[in-house]
Amino acid sequence: MKLWDKGFNVNKAIEAFTIGNDNVLDLELAPFDVLGTMAHVTMLCEVGLLEKKELPKLKKELKKIYQSAVAGKFVIEPGVEDVHSQVEMLLTEALGDIGKKVHSARSRNDQVLVDLKLYGRAKTIEIAVLTQKLFDVFIQQSETHKKVLLPGYTHLQVAMPSSFGLWFGAYAEALSDDMEMLATAYKMTNQNPLGSAAGYGSSFPIDREMTTELLGFEDLHYNVVYAQMTRGKTEKTVAAAMASLAGTLGRFAADCCLYMSQNFSFITLPKEFTTGSSIMPHKKNPDVFELLRGKCNALQAVQFELTTMTANLTSGYFRDMQLLKEKYIYLFKEMKACLEMALLMVPNIGVKKDILQDEKYVYLFSVEEVNRRTLKGTPFRDAYKEVGMEIEKGKFNPERTVNHTHEGSIGNLCNKDIQRKMKKARSKINSAAVEIAIEKLLKA
Repeated sequence: MKLWDKGFNVNKAIEAFTIGNDNVLDLELAPFDVLGTMAHVTMLCEVGLLEKKELPKLKKELKKIYQSAVAGKFVIEPGVEDVHSQVEMLLTEALGDIGKKVHSARSRNDQVLVDLKLYGRAKTIEIAVLTQKLFDVFIQQSETHKKVLLPGYTHLQVAMPSSFGLWFGAYAEALSDDMEMLATAYKMTNQNPLGSAAGYGSSFPIDREMTTELLGFEDLHYNVVYAQMTRGKTEKTVAAAMASLAGTLGRFAADCCLYMSQNFSFITLPKEFTTGSSIMPHKKNPDVFELLRGKCNALQAVQFELTTMTANLTSGYFRDMQLLKEKYIYLFKEMKACLEMALLMVPNIGVKKDILQDEKYVYLFSVEEVNRRTLKGTPFRDAYKEVGMEIEKGKFNPERTVNHTHEGSIGNLCNKDIQRKMKKARSKINSAAVEIAIEKLLKA
């Protein structure tokens, strides 16, 4: 079945090439397609394009289809082109001519648009929830190990004292900025394109504000041409937010790979969290962190793939946009998997104490010594030269103490302030309003 069927058969090779794997990918969109249709038919009834007695029948069948989709039992039958065709076919089989009315005042173009908006919004909420959980774990680790010192590096050379409190806390604050990016992506997904039809509106007297409210969208994409132009733009905006988050996770994973090596030996993992070698019996490899690093690198590339796919498109709809769907669904699935794995790994990281007692870290305290002498009255540049000469002559013997008190330093992590930043960013993703709207739509 094809919604655009005109009584002739399309060449099989053409059909296979143009449909691609949409019948598989669309299973991810099925619950959202049904929600969009429920809102649409409710509006059609309100403006007189459906009879009052027809709406309850349609909603009853749509709820059955929705429950099937949520339970993972929804299928797109052989010969059916996509999720939109399958839903309309099921309604028509169950209700006859009533089912044939649901496509009034819309196109597959804005069906796909609204499906992807609803899908992206729901999945962005899921990612935000997992990001918040990981943030909380980083804060907990930061507080637990805030007094344990760690070498700090620049250019991978020993630089200045750091701490595990600083290290874990740095990634917590990074996630607060990533949450801001997610909030921007959420705002982009939380606007209603439904009613733009093929990109030029409809001569039917539809009520787009009504479907906006029914689906819990924050606002409309008002201009119908622009509503179609958001296909690709929305995905790229979301992908940019995911790239920011993946960048944070990937960098942390790279740190862990380095810090677990015997040359550094700063952190440990339970042996059951590592893998071995086929010929080296001593190996306990941090494969999870290596794969996290690689997967996060791949995730950061998605925004550029999406950009390239849409870079030379003019306004209006093009079939090129179909190719975005697979990357978009992959983006959320892979990001979720990476966050879930990080949530398993981070709480189980053990830290080693007394690292800085090793003589190779003595130069970590050179800046501390310069500052100590400066506080006693020696001009900074003179103190710098004195300490430099002592290092060159092999006579440097500093006090191995650290006294940092300013905001965000070893002695003043400002984790409460970082939590405040995260709370503010997280509050911009108002999932409660969405949940209320969808629950109301399903109960009506």
